[in-house]
Amino acid sequence: MIPIRDRIPTYRFPVMTVTLIAVNIIVFALQMLVLSTGGENALQQAVYDFGVVPARVASDPIAPLTLLTFITSMFMHGGFMHILGNMLYLWIFGNNVEDVMGSLWFTVFYFVAGFAASAAQVVVSWGSNVPGIGASGAIAGVLAAYLLFYPAARVDTLIFLGFFGRMASLPAVLVLGLWFVLQLFNGVMSVGAGAAMGGVAYFAHVGGFVAGLLLCIPWIKKARRRAGRRAY
Repeated sequence: MIPIRDRIPTYRFPVMTVTLIAVNIIVFALQMLVLSTGGENALQQAVYDFGVVPARVASDPIAPLTLLTFITSMFMHGGFMHILGNMLYLWIFGNNVEDVMGSLWFTVFYFVAGFAASAAQVVVSWGSNVPGIGASGAIAGVLAAYLLFYPAARVDTLIFLGFFGRMASLPAVLVLGLWFVLQLFNGVMSVGAGAAMGGVAYFAHVGGFVAGLLLCIPWIKKARRRAGRRAY
């Protein structure tokens, strides 16, 4: 399933959501510049330097540069489909979460969820030298907040049946609940394979989602009041 759009209008322009998307795109463009000028080795080195490397965290967890990678890793991606999927989810669900929290608290929420996501992946990958990158963990926190804020909201979703696809309007609790179940299932299955399958850090998604569920609690009543005044 690929969500395409939701039906909840916002009261104000999502400044930070758009800013985060823009920064992610700029950083990805810089990655492509490194690739084109320095080659694959240069890009891999950049990913290692700015990604979260569990073994590096294990050896010196409170080093400033180590902690900095928990932030820089959120803006790096492994390819066009990686950043495209992440930015699509951030745009669809982030604007409504920011609308409820306000831009400042949404920013804090986003980074704390991302930090928790990386920490969760480090725990299950302790000692690994494979760097973790991507905004997925932070965005997982956003998805969790949206799920608690607007569980009945309709999300227009592209569903693939073999080679064919069709659009369906599904409740957010189904779209995002199923997403989380799949991440948890794949995460559990990945433990025996080094905590990652196909290069996907599933426990980062799980960690970010759980963090989002807890962090968004102060805003649930506000979101539900707004939802009661809207038809979607």
